Amino acid sequence: MRRGSWLSVVWVVAVGMSSAALQAQTPAMDRDLMEVSIPKLEALYAAHRYTVTQVTEWYLDRIARYDGTYKAMLHVDREGALRRAKEEDAEPKDSKHGALWGVPVLVKANTSIKGLVTSAGWEGYLKPGEELVAPRDAMVVTRLKGAGAVILGQTNMPDFAASDTNISTAGGRTGDAYDVRYSPGGSSGGTATGLAANFAVVGTGTDTANSIRQPAANNSLVGFMPTRGLTSIAGIHPLDWLRDNTGPLARDVTSAAIALEVMQAEDPLDKWTQGAERKAEATPYTRYLKKDALKGKRFGVPWFVLEGSPSVYGKESDAPPNNGAVVPETRAAFMKAVEQLRAAGATVVIDKEILPESFFALVRTVNTRPYRREGVDNFLRDFGPPQYHSVAEYEKATGDKFPAYMVGGSRTGDDVTPQKRLESDPEAEANYWAPKRKALEMYEAARKRWRLDGFVYPALQIPTYDETVPGASKAGPYSETGWVNRLGVPAVSVPGGFYSNGLPFGLEISGVQWRDGDLLGYAYAYEQATHNRRLPKLVAAPEALR
Repeated sequence: MRRGSWLSVVWVVAVGMSSAALQAQTPAMDRDLMEVSIPKLEALYAAHRYTVTQVTEWYLDRIARYDGTYKAMLHVDREGALRRAKEEDAEPKDSKHGALWGVPVLVKANTSIKGLVTSAGWEGYLKPGEELVAPRDAMVVTRLKGAGAVILGQTNMPDFAASDTNISTAGGRTGDAYDVRYSPGGSSGGTATGLAANFAVVGTGTDTANSIRQPAANNSLVGFMPTRGLTSIAGIHPLDWLRDNTGPLARDVTSAAIALEVMQAEDPLDKWTQGAERKAEATPYTRYLKKDALKGKRFGVPWFVLEGSPSVYGKESDAPPNNGAVVPETRAAFMKAVEQLRAAGATVVIDKEILPESFFALVRTVNTRPYRREGVDNFLRDFGPPQYHSVAEYEKATGDKFPAYMVGGSRTGDDVTPQKRLESDPEAEANYWAPKRKALEMYEAARKRWRLDGFVYPALQIPTYDETVPGASKAGPYSETGWVNRLGVPAVSVPGGFYSNGLPFGLEISGVQWRDGDLLGYAYAYEQATHNRRLPKLVAAPEALR
């Protein structure tokens, strides 16, 4: 039986509908579920318009139809998703439901889901007989499941999240939902493309330097990176555990706010979350979502983002395009977004003294490389399979070497950083703590001097690129927003419009530690004032049409 026919039969059997009834129902579901938000989906359930199984099947059908083209998914857990949906449909009608009851969710492939392989995009964790099968859920997955989410599967990502694009040894290349030839950005590009294509309602991403916000921008999504410590990274395979973070991606701010509230939790396995409940703003986060939230607010534009950092990069061979400066077409898109912010009641200040190049130079001195292996070893200790619970044990069990760039080496092999433990390293203060503290102080000093509520800037300094053109990757995508991770402050990317070629532009706003609700409010007010997002035109996979 052809794949498309098999899916249709399963769909009918699962929800108990005849083919005629199915054909009559599909247009209504397309109308109701395309771009649906969490509150709208919950309203559909409350009105008994659809069952959870019907909704789950609708999303699984879209994945089957389109993911052969876009390759956002690394693993589709069809059986698990349908089992979960059936369980929720069988619950008593008077049951109290969680905030994500019946909500289809995508989870990035570096995040542990009990019983599934946590590949982190790397083929080494898929080696037959030595797969990294998660022994338990990461805290964020525990929270999602506890709130009633239906997890559809795991999204593709570059190996260990170590790329600005989304090509992995485990799953190949993911294309952007607005043009499959273009890069969606990385490393949460699989989640971003999947959500832009309406494969789920919300999804999880991780962010070490720009990995939630950059792909969100390239797919006209909301990507929220919270204050470091609001959400737990325990159970998420690290790239750099001192800069890693996790948060939601969604098509609208309201859904992102609801998902963030579910995801956040103090976790004994993540010391950064200790005291988070006391420090964080009061929930629900939807209380901050007001259309006039931008009125009277002031934002500054980091000068180094606009003009680049030529003296910082100097003659470095790895200097980004244009030394990190915003290119003309991105500047034009950004200035249009600035005018939209002003029209919504905000003041936007552009001055060369606001976070100048010296700030960026200071941020770059926050050195986390000596401690990378510690993060990987800690993850494998707590979430590795029985065969290995450290890098050394992985190498012994498989006979393979662990990628050097993940444990203090480099991709070229000519740059090795001795690995230490942060807690016992006498140089940790000079390497990490002091530079981080000084950079955050400079950030806050600029904010207070200029009486700012946050900072605004392009989520990418240059547009994404066509990966089918040889050598094009040298031009991007490029996003110099990793400084936010080094500080630990929250940031959000929101749909900021489109370039002339039809690809999305993303506006980023960074805020104040532990005032994530305020930041969500700014994003919501901008979203409601502009409604910049529009649907991509997808191309079905050839096998789905046979």
